[in-house]
Amino acid sequence: MSGSAVRKIPTAMGEIGDTLTGLIGNTPLLRLERIVPEGNLFAKAEWENPGGSTKDRPAWKIISAAERDGQLPPGKTILDATSGNTGIAYAMIGASRGYPVRLCMPASVSPARVKILQAFGAEMILTDPGLFSDGAIVKARELFSADPGRYFYADQYSNENNWKAHFETTGPEIYRQTRQSVRHFIATLGTSGTFMGVGRYLKAQDSSIQIVEVQPDSAFHGLEGMKHMESAMVPEFYDPEFADRKMAVRTEAAYAAVVALSKKEGLLVGISSGAALVAARQIAAEHPGECVVTVFPDNGLKYLSERFWSDNL
Repeated sequence: MSGSAVRKIPTAMGEIGDTLTGLIGNTPLLRLERIVPEGNLFAKAEWENPGGSTKDRPAWKIISAAERDGQLPPGKTILDATSGNTGIAYAMIGASRGYPVRLCMPASVSPARVKILQAFGAEMILTDPGLFSDGAIVKARELFSADPGRYFYADQYSNENNWKAHFETTGPEIYRQTRQSVRHFIATLGTSGTFMGVGRYLKAQDSSIQIVEVQPDSAFHGLEGMKHMESAMVPEFYDPEFADRKMAVRTEAAYAAVVALSKKEGLLVGISSGAALVAARQIAAEHPGECVVTVFPDNGLKYLSERFWSDNL
């Protein structure tokens, strides 16, 4: 990634090769050949990042840029709002580079996420679950306003380095891995960084590539990490006019897709991946033979306590 520590080439026996942040990116692109046996449907396996999700990319871009421009000197605390995965990325990188990390997050996040953050030594402030990520954003802004000298406020929902991380890495990877054949790109919306970054890169290569955004179908949903933009605080870099097509996914349909992926493809993925599959499968059915790509942001290990698993095991 731009600005990241580069991978070292060992010059002597026993010398350490990769840095932790050097392992971010270059994730596999998987063909979903049992879900869509006659199609060309592919998913980016973003759980292969060292922190377990696609959020490693923007978290490192944000932190490394802040280090370079002096916003994050030694001793400052990294502060942000998160629904979980970006927080895990901050905590992982913060632990590896010696920064304290303080995170505001909805109390409804999965217990596994909380345990992972505790393992990395992050401090958590749990906010009203009914306000989703918006409540966490408000709390993080309050903390920063009260003591700005203590914190580097990463502000993933407004920080331009969020979408730029995907413009510089995820987008080029997809274009290269599909041998420039991608015709449709589908992404779920949280911060919208993946959607905006990859979408802008692909459009710059070929303006005829169709970019599809996926949101929950209502303000009250069970798709952890996703935003229903009409009823939520909208990230500053999200462009509501950018998508070639907008799709809404029901929570229950996303849950069913997660179960189908585990039992038909052997892929244990997170809830937003299920939502992405629902939309991507529809696009693939409408455009047989054309290359359709989506992103699976994380795996399903952090979600096994969700009730839908109990109902389907």
